[in-house]
Amino acid sequence: MVAAIVLAGAVINCALGLTDLYGFRSGIYDMVIFDQGVRGYANLTGPLSDVKGNWETPGVPFSLLGDHFSPILALIAPLYRLHDGPETLIVAQAALFALAVVPLWSFTRRALGTSAAYFFAIAYVISWPIAEAVVFDFHEYAFVPLLTALVFERIQAGKTAHALISSGALLAVKEDIGILVAGLGVGFMLTREHRKPGIVLLCGGLLQTFVATQVVIPAFGGGAGRYWYYSGLGGTLPDAAIRILTHPGDALHVLVTPGAKVWTVLLLIGPLLCLPLFSPYAFAALSLLALRMLATDQGAAGWWGTGFHYNSAVVMALLCAAVDGLARLRRRVRHPILRLPGRYAPQALMVAMLATVPFFPFSNLVSPAWYRTPARAPAAEAAMATIPDGVLVETANTLGPHITSRTRVVAWAAKTAARPQRAPWVLADLIAKQPHFPSIDAQATDVADLVVRGYREVFSSDGYAVLCAPEACVKPHPR
Repeated sequence: MVAAIVLAGAVINCALGLTDLYGFRSGIYDMVIFDQGVRGYANLTGPLSDVKGNWETPGVPFSLLGDHFSPILALIAPLYRLHDGPETLIVAQAALFALAVVPLWSFTRRALGTSAAYFFAIAYVISWPIAEAVVFDFHEYAFVPLLTALVFERIQAGKTAHALISSGALLAVKEDIGILVAGLGVGFMLTREHRKPGIVLLCGGLLQTFVATQVVIPAFGGGAGRYWYYSGLGGTLPDAAIRILTHPGDALHVLVTPGAKVWTVLLLIGPLLCLPLFSPYAFAALSLLALRMLATDQGAAGWWGTGFHYNSAVVMALLCAAVDGLARLRRRVRHPILRLPGRYAPQALMVAMLATVPFFPFSNLVSPAWYRTPARAPAAEAAMATIPDGVLVETANTLGPHITSRTRVVAWAAKTAARPQRAPWVLADLIAKQPHFPSIDAQATDVADLVVRGYREVFSSDGYAVLCAPEACVKPHPR
């Protein structure tokens, strides 16, 4: 039965992710970025991304380790020997999310019994944070649910060394996961039997976040404050910490403003019947949530909502805390009548999670429109076929993932003073608004400017245009 749930989860995730890709809904941000980085690992050149290096001289790659501390991505690299392309990332992510069912089921079975373990496992598979992550391309957080569940299951089984190894793997996922691990350590410290490993996790998590942000990322060309979105609290971490401690009211205001922050937290905890709040293990998820919700700058708006992949990093910690919270309530409540809600809580939790499905991406799987080929797909395919293999190409956002395995993709963006050079090939979309242009008119203007500069238009159909620089465009390059 557990194998069936894992298989169903993997199939559902694959179907959703691959249909998203083939329906031209995936983008350069972030599918191509991770594809280029993992390909670099596979080719033993390091996790280099042309997209991330796009903002100075196109074609000069930038190491993903200068963007985020995610060396765990190297584990996917061997799969690129089987298939070199974004599909590999999608399938790997689907499998990683689904495999988290196994340790979650074991953890729940020990705490609440076999039937409850199945209800919690299904609730996880259909949870909206996983659905949102699956349709937003691929991200390193794909490893977090599995490793988080392993930490909980191994510590519960009395295998402290195994739990610490799993925690160490978590620390290789991303710099902010150190905060999750530190919160996990706090939760363990509050239980008598796990205080020593809790101290290790607390110190290790905080140390990882500091070293990754202040040493490793700058060493690979990034900045220590690359993702500092807390200017409303202070310009540096010490300033922000002092502001939070001396003006707690300001911090509380930030935590609930804008209202999307409150809505996201309610959608995370509500379907779990608020059970995580009865467990000290909730500190793991709440610490990472606090890191996101304390952000004040508009650049962090994606952290606050239900979209994207961010909530997949906390859903497993919340589920495990819910299991522990329910087990604690069952032990404390003795009266037979009062025990009834706890007896049926796993079923109610699964039903509550199921009730969220129609409002999130898993509902797309039963929508015929999700599977329809976009009307402009033939023109897009023809435009991409015009691009030769191996060239550097600025491309429209949703076309990048489809040529990243055979070209060097960067994002299509207009000439600026900071970025005067352009790629020798440009694949433009004059109908769909692109991330790096203020308007569709600006996109048309850029194409016209390229023609004035000597670029030749070698393809034009249904709003797509392919242009090449004089030195690259000696003759047409049909594929």
